[in-house]
Amino acid sequence: MAENSVSAIIKDGKIENLNSSSETKKTSETGYDKDSFLKILVAQMKYQDPMAPTSNTEYIAQYATFTQVEQLNNMANAMSLSRASEMVGKTVKVVQTNPDTGKSQDIIGVVDYVTYSGNKAYLSIDGTKYNIDDVSEVYDPEYTDAQKIVEDFQKAIDKLPSSIDFVNDQEHGLKIDSMYEFYMYSMTDKAKEMMDPNYVTALKQYVYRIDELRGDEHRSFDKDEIVAQAQTIQVEDEAEKAADNTAVSDDGETVEPTVL
Repeated sequence: MAENSVSAIIKDGKIENLNSSSETKKTSETGYDKDSFLKILVAQMKYQDPMAPTSNTEYIAQYATFTQVEQLNNMANAMSLSRASEMVGKTVKVVQTNPDTGKSQDIIGVVDYVTYSGNKAYLSIDGTKYNIDDVSEVYDPEYTDAQKIVEDFQKAIDKLPSSIDFVNDQEHGLKIDSMYEFYMYSMTDKAKEMMDPNYVTALKQYVYRIDELRGDEHRSFDKDEIVAQAQTIQVEDEAEKAADNTAVSDDGETVEPTVL
């Protein structure tokens, strides 16, 4: 006689519990489908107490309940698959746990594409596929772009002399000028917020060192102050031009230039 493949205990026509076999564990992880439910329902009918059989109404109610649960699961799976598709091209963090050691490892990378298998979505990152359920974080493109800019900028600062005493205008002046211009006028506010304060302090020290070597005043790192200075210079230039266009007669009277 073949072994019964239904992993359930039937007593008096009722499902009492599930056994602890590895097969049952696998089923509980993936969830029961309609075929599994029908097998259990047939087993329940087969082994019910003939003196107190389960009513047809109860069978129908059980099947209706399962159908509702199945529909909810299908909706959840559809939402999960749709969510996976939206991750393509985005940077995500996947947490992988070693079942033997229990240690977790974070994998961060860009999702190249998504594959689907058994109502599950798998994200491909650098050629390796990961279950979407293992995704713990999804990064906004603006955040990842800013993070890359900050990483490169701070590496550039690291390449400058470790002491400002070794900084000279001829060798480092143009590079430090470019870094100042980029930080002040090209770097996004998001990237500036992510900058390590120690690197910002170091940049200021390098810029001030170049200013001192040139005999110039220290450049400002305050945009509002820079704008105010620019406006002041513009007003002074306009006043100087107006003065240049004013003529003085022989008797000392001011004569406005004649417009032809």
